[in-house]
Amino acid sequence: MTIHWCGTGLSAVPGLRRLIEAKKDVCVWNRTLEKAQDAVGDITENIHTFNFVALENTVSQGDIIVSMLPGDWHVPLAKLAISKSAHFVSSSYISPEMRALNTKASEAGLCLVNEVGLDPGIDHLMAHILTEDFRASEAQDEENALSFVSYCGGIPKTPNPFRYKFSWSPAGVLKALKSPSKSIRDFVIFDVSHPWDAISSYKAPLSIPEEFEVYPNRDSLPFIEQYKFDPNWKVKEFVRGTLRLNGWAEAWAPVFEELELLSGPEGDERIQEMSNQFWSENAYEEGEPDRVVLCVSLKVEKEGQSVWHKTYVMDAWGDARGTAMARLVSFPVSFAVEAVMDGALEPGIQAAPSNLSLTKAWMDQIGNLAQYLQIIDHKRR
Repeated sequence: MTIHWCGTGLSAVPGLRRLIEAKKDVCVWNRTLEKAQDAVGDITENIHTFNFVALENTVSQGDIIVSMLPGDWHVPLAKLAISKSAHFVSSSYISPEMRALNTKASEAGLCLVNEVGLDPGIDHLMAHILTEDFRASEAQDEENALSFVSYCGGIPKTPNPFRYKFSWSPAGVLKALKSPSKSIRDFVIFDVSHPWDAISSYKAPLSIPEEFEVYPNRDSLPFIEQYKFDPNWKVKEFVRGTLRLNGWAEAWAPVFEELELLSGPEGDERIQEMSNQFWSENAYEEGEPDRVVLCVSLKVEKEGQSVWHKTYVMDAWGDARGTAMARLVSFPVSFAVEAVMDGALEPGIQAAPSNLSLTKAWMDQIGNLAQYLQIIDHKRR
């Protein structure tokens, strides 16, 4: 079984190196050969220039294709995997086009695993653990009201005036800011056209509690079912969102004003211009530490009183091992590859596992990647 790892960008390398150093059969593919050689050339010679036809001619039955390439490559590579009776792994969200491959993959006995990075990925693991913890508790009651929040952000460890630094293309960040979101607030669906219309404050229960700015991201509603909430649970709040340093909204106000007016090809061109400018002004310097904060919380109330409340909280930053973002995105991808190799996952399209034996095993390993990782029981404080 060969692992065809496609892409050696900023967030891909630690997990890739982990598999190679574990003596797995890994074939590395990257669009720029020299960058791949710089990333892993010290531990492997099995490195190739990424070419779809060359990959197609190399993949065999039972292999695994890992896509750490830009998002528009995921579905073509997943289709290639199915055509070759191979498996597929990606850290990205499951798109409608990817989900449409479920029947073919299931019938062929193939795993198409997605959403196994940081966010989405580690946040899913935390949500599954908290949900099952509550389900097994004595706090369940039909009068309960549940509030679920999940906030994640990559932020500079040393704050800068822009209150943000880029570890990947600023264009992706800017385009995400133009996307609407859907969540639940006070038991009703809360639609937001622009993230900056719904920025609020969140106190993260870190070792030293810290205030951040947060906003809802994408469509949170499908994750109610994905996290296996019982259909009869009363959901007061449910939001998956993005976390930023305090002062971010003020620093970015001119960006928001311009983004709101951009549309069409001219808008895309302007976004690319802004992206180039932001990359030159606010990219991480060589060796500069980044930071990742992730908080996933489930609070259960009855008659307005909290009866069950736990938060999974993680704080990680760049160190001698490299950036926190790279570790926390790529290591879970490598865990998913190993799970496929071990036959631990069911065939078909799937996100990060909900099976508690897997989720807890993965979180044990993730604990070695973060400087702080705890489950806070607010009822015992």
